Amino acid sequence: MNSKRILLSPPHMGGTEQTYIAQAFQDNWIAPVGPHIDLFENRLVDLLGEKRQVVALNSGTAAIHLGLQLLGVQKGDVVLCQSLTFIASVNPVLYLGATPVFIGSEKETWNLCPIALEEAILNRLENGIQPKAILVVHLYGMPAKMNEIIALSKKYNIPILEDAAEALGSSYQGKPCGTFGDFGVFSFNGNKIITTSGGGALLCHSEIDKKKAVFLASQAKEDAVHYEHTQIGYNYRMSNVSASIGLGQLEVLSEHIQHRKQNHLFYKQLFENLSEVTLHQEPSENFISNHWLTVIQLASFEQREALRLHLEKYNIESRPVWKPMHLQPLFQDNLYFGDDFANILFDNGLCLPSGSNLSEEDFNRIKEAIRSFFI
Repeated sequence: MNSKRILLSPPHMGGTEQTYIAQAFQDNWIAPVGPHIDLFENRLVDLLGEKRQVVALNSGTAAIHLGLQLLGVQKGDVVLCQSLTFIASVNPVLYLGATPVFIGSEKETWNLCPIALEEAILNRLENGIQPKAILVVHLYGMPAKMNEIIALSKKYNIPILEDAAEALGSSYQGKPCGTFGDFGVFSFNGNKIITTSGGGALLCHSEIDKKKAVFLASQAKEDAVHYEHTQIGYNYRMSNVSASIGLGQLEVLSEHIQHRKQNHLFYKQLFENLSEVTLHQEPSENFISNHWLTVIQLASFEQREALRLHLEKYNIESRPVWKPMHLQPLFQDNLYFGDDFANILFDNGLCLPSGSNLSEEDFNRIKEAIRSFFI
């Protein structure tokens, strides 16, 4: 076995991160306040090409929590949530004492199914419950069907919180993911397409919403000489050091995206003659994925698990598709609307190494391992 493990999506530094970090240390801006935070936020706004307000936070989870709170989600409210996602998308609903109602996936993008979404909305309305928010995820960087989802949002007057944690650099009909919802969320965790080691961002439409978010993320400290608090706040602000890493990472974002797309092309060519393997890819030119992770669907659970274990023998990491939230023991009593497609993806889907720093040697090992499995 080769001693070097090929990881699913490791951090990939560009080189200038240390320059920004050194500047932060030299100027003693080490706390969750400082010029690099402001600069990082401004550069994100420039990147997205939208008149948005960005709040840099210490995680994408924090951004979802604040986004829900700014939408007015409270104890007893219902939030309509995409089931096929990582639990960080949904945990903040529980933080607020609200109830997630789960929605299945459609087959083209694997994201929130508009048909099942409307079924859930009508069911809740028939029971006298007005859902408070729709939480849609761009899974693995693949844009969701936002036109249909936005139409339902407007029809039933339910705001959208857009979880683009995995989709920085992805777009739908030419518009960046993260900019469609009433609020948008990004993650800069260590495994994301760029990282601040740990971190996230909340996209707001107005300066007023940004000020509210910064207030809540800074322990809700009132404007007074002493420490005055009238409501619950959180320690959610990104540190200036983390923002320094992010500034360096933003400089290589386009290169990272290009590498991920090349990874996807590598797998597409590798699997093109294997009928039992389906590669997850954009359904049309309207969808542009950053291909954060390349994901395949196999013929059965047994074949998926056999391939995963086979790759382990080559010291190559792969991972099953997210286990849908409606199948998690934590949510066994929550409502679910949709068919069994998300369940099938969990059984048969496999995420493959997709890091932007894969080497030629890595590609050759992956090719050898996969080909030896299907011979």
